[in-house]
Amino acid sequence: MATFPSIEPSYGLTKTSAPNTRTIRFADGYEHRILFGLAKHQNPETYNIAFNNITETESDVIEAFLRSRANDNASFTYSPPSEGFTKTGTYSQSTTTVTITITDHGVAVNDVLTIDYTSGSATDGSFVVASVTDKDVFTVVAAASATNSGNVSITLAGAKKFVCETWNKKINYPNRATITTTFREVFEP
Repeated sequence: MATFPSIEPSYGLTKTSAPNTRTIRFADGYEHRILFGLAKHQNPETYNIAFNNITETESDVIEAFLRSRANDNASFTYSPPSEGFTKTGTYSQSTTTVTITITDHGVAVNDVLTIDYTSGSATDGSFVVASVTDKDVFTVVAAASATNSGNVSITLAGAKKFVCETWNKKINYPNRATITTTFREVFEP
C-alpha cells in the first residue's frame, strides 16, 4: 500500500465525521437509531486538507502521487496531523482482562492500540479496546491468562486508509503553489 508523501499540510484543515446510522421513525414521534455496518467501520471521516504556498516540486510530487492512486484505483495510508498519540499510565491484569488507567486516555471501543507494558510481565503487542469504563479507565483482552500489574505506555496510530477523489492546484507565485484536497477514509483489508 502506498503512503502519502511526507509533505506537511497547512493548519486549518477540516475533519468531518459522518456516522453510518439508520433511523426508524414511528407515527407517534418515537424513533430508533442503529449504527450500520461493522463496529470499527461505522464512522468514516473526511479531511479537507490544504498544502499552502509549497514549492512547485512539492506540488508536482503530491499531484503525481494522487494521479497514480486515481489510475490504479488504490487507497493510500496517511496520518492526519495530531490524530495519533502516546500516553502512559498503569495497568492490572486478572486472568485475560487488562484494566488500564490513564488520565484522559482518549480511546474508544474497538480502537487498536500498541501497548508496551514497561513493568510487570505482561506481553506487549497490538490490542483492541474491549470496553471503556470512563475517561480514565478502559480494558483490553490479553492473549494469555495471568496476574500482573505495573506501568504501561499506549500508542494510538493516526495512520488511516484514504482515497482522494478530488484535488486542485493553484499557482500563487513563480515556483509556489497551493494544493487543496479532500481525503475520504475507506475501510479495506
